[in-house]
Amino acid sequence: MNRLAGRRIIVTGGASGIGRATAALFAREGAKVAVLDRPQAHDAAATVAGLTGGTAIAVDVADSASVADAVREAADVMGGLDGVVNAAGIFSSAGLADTSAELFAQTLAVNLMGTFLVIQAAAPLLRESPQGTIVNIGSGVGLLPTGPGSTAYVASKGGVIAMTKELAQELAPTIRVNVVCPGMVETPMTQGFLRTNSGEVDSKLAARYALGRAASADEIAAAILFLTSAESSFVTGIALPVDGGRTYH
Repeated sequence: MNRLAGRRIIVTGGASGIGRATAALFAREGAKVAVLDRPQAHDAAATVAGLTGGTAIAVDVADSASVADAVREAADVMGGLDGVVNAAGIFSSAGLADTSAELFAQTLAVNLMGTFLVIQAAAPLLRESPQGTIVNIGSGVGLLPTGPGSTAYVASKGGVIAMTKELAQELAPTIRVNVVCPGMVETPMTQGFLRTNSGEVDSKLAARYALGRAASADEIAAAILFLTSAESSFVTGIALPVDGGRTYH
């Protein structure tokens, strides 16, 4: 416990799924947490209600002015900034023929541009911290696509992985930058394709994984904690698969 004692950390997309699990875990580990999510994400307030030192801030991660305001507000409330977790994201399973230009642009705007904008706004503040960290959320399909489909999503997450590696060099040695690449995870965003009509995890999906199951959001949060804590103090620029043995990197 207290692996993040005194740390001040922003978690985007913190109202649900991986972001929410991460915010809760970080608070238990002693961090002050600012949960940034869409204005209509009513669960943001519910997320921070049980967090010591938690605060909810509305943001549109695809809008540079909104991001700048939200990051500044978070730093003001917490008295500075030591870390960022970019967990905000959207998903589409559409393949090439069914992906409109608008869908492609929207997916990249949230998943890739949103990650970029948050980092750009936060970097000057993180440089003032003796232990600045950034953890992005990529995807196992950004390392190795599972097959046809999810064209825009795969492109966006592949971009996040590549950008992470570049920024790890650009922001070193002051700020460490890493990316976690989950496999299939039980979250509200994945329920539409992860489970069958009977409520069971799709056996064809599960068969792609050595562990034969989906991850919980808490299991992904544990990996994010490692990359944010001092336990990974000599780790930067890695893409860490947390994918139950699908990609075997």
